[in-house]
Formats: sequence, C-alpha cells, structure tokens
Amino acid sequence: MKWRRENRIVYVNVIGAGLAGCEAAWQIAKRGINVRLYEMKPEKKTAAHKSDLLCELVCSNSLKAARLESAAGLLKEEMRRMGSLLMECADSSRVPAGGALAVDRDAFSGMVTSRLREEPLIELIPGEVTELPPEGVTVVATGPLTSGALSERIKELCGDSLHFFDAAAPVVLAESIDMENAFMASRYDKGGDDAYINCPMNKEEYESFHAELIKAERAPRHDVDVMDPKVYEGCMPVEILAQRGLDTLRFGPMKPVGLRDPKTGHRPWAVLQLRTENNEKTMYNLVGFQTNLRFPEQKRVFGMIPALRNAEYVRYGVMHRNTFLDSPRLLSPDYSMRERPELFFAGQMTGVEGYMESASSGLVAGINAARRITGKSPLIFPVETMTGALANYVANSQSGDFQPMGANLGILPPLPEHIRDKRERAGAYAARSLELLEKMLCSQE
Repeated sequence: MKWRRENRIVYVNVIGAGLAGCEAAWQIAKRGINVRLYEMKPEKKTAAHKSDLLCELVCSNSLKAARLESAAGLLKEEMRRMGSLLMECADSSRVPAGGALAVDRDAFSGMVTSRLREEPLIELIPGEVTELPPEGVTVVATGPLTSGALSERIKELCGDSLHFFDAAAPVVLAESIDMENAFMASRYDKGGDDAYINCPMNKEEYESFHAELIKAERAPRHDVDVMDPKVYEGCMPVEILAQRGLDTLRFGPMKPVGLRDPKTGHRPWAVLQLRTENNEKTMYNLVGFQTNLRFPEQKRVFGMIPALRNAEYVRYGVMHRNTFLDSPRLLSPDYSMRERPELFFAGQMTGVEGYMESASSGLVAGINAARRITGKSPLIFPVETMTGALANYVANSQSGDFQPMGANLGILPPLPEHIRDKRERAGAYAARSLELLEKMLCSQE
C-alpha cells in the first residue's frame, strides 16, 4: 500500500545511498512511507569510491569498539534497539577484530544493497542529482564527497561550508606478509590471538623508517595545502603525524603497549598492526596508516617495516576532500534545517565523524522525515543517549570553530555520582542511556 495524501502518492526523497542515506531510507520505509532513493553510482563515482554497491565503506572496515562499556559500543547498541538496518547487516558480516566490530566490507555493502532493493516502498533511482528539490520532504545524505553541482546548490542554501581532508590506509595481500617478522595477537590478549597481525620494529629499524617517512614524496594537492590546520585530526596522514616528533608514532598508531613479541619475550620498540579486511582473511589494512604519499613511496617506505618488505598492495592509501556544514548555525536536533524544516541533512556532512555516527544521523533524520510528512512533531532523542548527544552536538555546539565529532563519553551529560573506575563509569553511562531510550521507544508505540 502506497502512502497517500489527498489520493496522491507522496514520497520522501533521500539523496545519497551511503551509510546515512541507506539508514534514512530504511527508517522511512519501515514507517510505511514511500521513498525515492537517489544514488549517482554506478554512473558516476568519486575518486574514493570503487564499488557499485550501496553503502560502500571507503576507509577502514572497522566500526570501532564493540563492548557496551564504550561510547562507540553504546551507540551501536542504541541503533540495534531502534531497528537499524546497518547494524543488522554489520553483525551478520562481522570479521575478527579483537575488541572492535569490523566487517567484511563487500558482504556488508552487499547485504544492505539487497535489503533496500527488495523493499517495495523504496525506489532506487540511479544518476547524479544536481539540484535540491524545491518542495517536499527531502533527506540530503550525499556525504563528504558531494559532487560539484549539488555542492554549489547546498552552499547557496547554507552559506559557507567547511573543508578538510580525509585519508585512507593501504590494504595488503595477506599471503605477501612476512610472518617470520610478524606475530598474531591483540593488545593485552583481548579478543583472542587471531585479531591482528603485528609487525614489530626495533629501535634502529623504527628510526630509519621514521627518517624516510617524513621526507617521502607526497601526492600533489592543488586545491589546499595538506598542512592546512583544517586537516582533520581523526584521519591525520601518518607522514604528517610523524613530523610532530620522533616518538609521536610510538605513542600513536605504532604504540607497542600491551603487546609482547613471542620471539624475544619483550615488548617491541614500535609495532604496526594489520587488521583483516574480510572473513577469508586474504587482505589486511595498515591500522592508523592513512596517507597521502605517492604510491611508489608507500611501497618503498612502508616496505622498510620488516614484515612488509615484500608486501603486495591491494589498495594504496589515498587522500580526498571532505565537506561539512556549519551545522550549529543551520540544523535542529532532528537534523532538519531551521529555516527550511522539510529539508534534512544526514551523515558526515552534518559534522558527525565515523561510520556508525553517520548511520545514526541517518536513522534520526529518517525517523523525523517520516514524522514530518505525516504531520507529527519532531522526535528529539534524550541528550543522555549517544544518539541524542551527537544530534545535540551538531545542532547546539558552542565551539567557535565547529569541527566533526565522533561518539565519545565527553558529549554526554555528567553522571550524578563520580565513578573512578573507567569501565564502571562507562557502564553507568550505558545503563542510563539505554533506560531512557527504552522509555522513549515505549512512549512512541
């Protein structure tokens, strides 16, 4: 049964079939509303997109921490309880990753694509959208790589947007990793011993690697200097990070804490971790090694790590433009525009950072787009929930320099009592969040 108004079929438009757009479309259709889901792939792709599937993961295949007693884990549990399609598909396509939830990226995207194509209330329309619909309820979820024409329309509507660069890590073929110079383990033995391949380095190896990394040739960027202060901290290229000091990587992506090399019985001087990309464990990504180095330089410099001397690269690291809105000036906590409430934005372009954070914004925008078209008041999530805290940050951040934010306990209101133990404190935040979420969901039934 098509949803009708005055005997006329009415649709919600969703522009963009990434994580936010797919989740938004699903939430709208679940509420019996017809959806037109626009996606420019496969007719047109950005430099970061390779697959024809919807909901493509263009960077890491990790969806961050799995445990409930963490900000990322709490957000995912909230989404599960709200019937998130992406969480259902993520749980079904999980690959070993220690304490993280990582997925087989092709299986994950394939499941999402199949479910949306099978949903009778969702009409998938291929091709690039270059204009914003002049009327009707619309969710714009075109992501940080929004194409030029539509980006200009959004700028005309919203004024100046902000720009930063996002970087993706290389992926290597598993069989090309030298396991004589690597070992399998998770930090502090959490999550079993098969989650990560660890590539240790001694002091001399590390310092030689560091010296070559900071002087390696980078790919040219003509539109902005990669040293610009708006290079986003959460995806800082490893070569830029290394310039901050000799030991910066050893306290960052190459920290050896919680690991012991079985060959020596000691903690290595530095360690690069490799995380599996798929269930078959045929590919591994270099964790924390987002980069803008030229491809030959990636092979040369990363090949100085003993375990990667003969590595074959399935995908080299790339760096690409990201765009996000000055959302506190523009958006409400339901992700609608204050000046045009029938128009919603979702995903990383709103100022949330991370895969599931983007999906969460799509979930909220989708629910509220369905409510808008049926004449219901907006559903504002409690700020004590991670879902609501992210929406509140996007809409009400008081920072003079608004920057993207991922799920973290710091954006939640403080607990009434101080709990010293970090794990217990995170558990208390989670318990409070889920209790309030359940009350809200029950009140909507």
